[in-house]
Amino acid sequence: MPPSQISGKAYHDATKHSYLSVQLDPNYVDASTQPSAFKVYPKFYRRVKLNLNNPVHSFISLTSAITLEKVYKDGPYKLRVNPSAGALYPTEVYVQVRGIEGMVDGIYHLEVENNCLTLIYELIDDGLDNYIIRGKSINGFIFLISCVYYRSSWKYQNRSMRYCLLDSGHHLGAVAASAFLHNRDIQLIFDFDKLALNSDLGFENKEFITGCVVSGELQDQKVRPLRLKVPFVCGTDYFESNQFIEDAYQVTALQKSHQQKLEYPQFDFDKDKFYQTVWARRSIRRFRKECIFQEDYLYVVQQLQQSIPTENYEDIEVYSVVHRVEGMTPGLYRGTHLIKTGNFSENTGYLCINQAIARDGAVTLFFVSDYLNYQTAMQIAGFLGQRLYLTSNYLGIQCSGIGAYYDDETQELLETNKDVLYGMVIGI
Repeated sequence: MPPSQISGKAYHDATKHSYLSVQLDPNYVDASTQPSAFKVYPKFYRRVKLNLNNPVHSFISLTSAITLEKVYKDGPYKLRVNPSAGALYPTEVYVQVRGIEGMVDGIYHLEVENNCLTLIYELIDDGLDNYIIRGKSINGFIFLISCVYYRSSWKYQNRSMRYCLLDSGHHLGAVAASAFLHNRDIQLIFDFDKLALNSDLGFENKEFITGCVVSGELQDQKVRPLRLKVPFVCGTDYFESNQFIEDAYQVTALQKSHQQKLEYPQFDFDKDKFYQTVWARRSIRRFRKECIFQEDYLYVVQQLQQSIPTENYEDIEVYSVVHRVEGMTPGLYRGTHLIKTGNFSENTGYLCINQAIARDGAVTLFFVSDYLNYQTAMQIAGFLGQRLYLTSNYLGIQCSGIGAYYDDETQELLETNKDVLYGMVIGI
């Protein structure tokens, strides 16, 4: 086994759940101590208010928009187009704009709470291009997804390394959904010089770059690295370091992914309906134990099998535990291939830390992988998770992500020795 795979797997294994580990550390936190979920640069930075009637502004805004505000006894929760483990939202978005009419060429931070872009760096002959695709200039957009990891580790401790990467993948999926609605081709990039970029963006190990999306025209023109470091601004109101997460990120950032030919998916969604789906997407917390139609389920599987527009790739296998799909035999499937029959709803409920949604849904899905690049694999799992959310919601089927499960026992049910990266459930 290559060293790069051992290092990624070692950190994954170190964050496994078991029945005993959950009992010994139930992870209770004081909600009043939750760190801020929004990063804001100082007020003297130049800002551009995003106008949804402007196609460029709309494209950027829809990658991260707040879609609903709920008020609980411990305060308001601002839900967004992208789901997040525990609604903690560790991810931030930066976008470099070059050659776009009406906008200064520069690197902007997307200030989600106020729906505006903050200009944090003005370009001359430099830019993010040098870190992403050396020797090329991107005329258009470079989106960077970052994680302010303490927003998640505050609650989930070491296992939040997983959640940060899954959340990053969901956010990349939100960018892809906005690109589809705005008729823009994109390419996901995972293998690039993340460590140099973190340093030059002034993140000081409190925030780290995970993934990138390029949308625009590639030109044969060298762009030099950022000529100045961006001043540090913390993404939380207070911060506590976690050495495990920082070490895990540093090691896994150096791994190389498998490579594949760049291919684009071909979706047939009605765009008006899909737009409404993006705005209305929610994570369900209770199912009525009703069946879904086989036709709808197979359509969902078909969308999961569509191409992911990236050359950096890790293969994700999708196992489905079918509980209630009209016309299908209950049992464990890999893709659409039946592995073993049986009613495993009680099993999946137990395996997912006794969460009723995993027992009561129509299908519980698990994403597994034998990866080279851990960061890429986890983010692609999250990216597919976002695709599953939007496809199922588009059909009127509810969905929820499940990041907590008993890892080894779940592998036993699935009869695989590959790492289980993510669980999800759909149903009515």
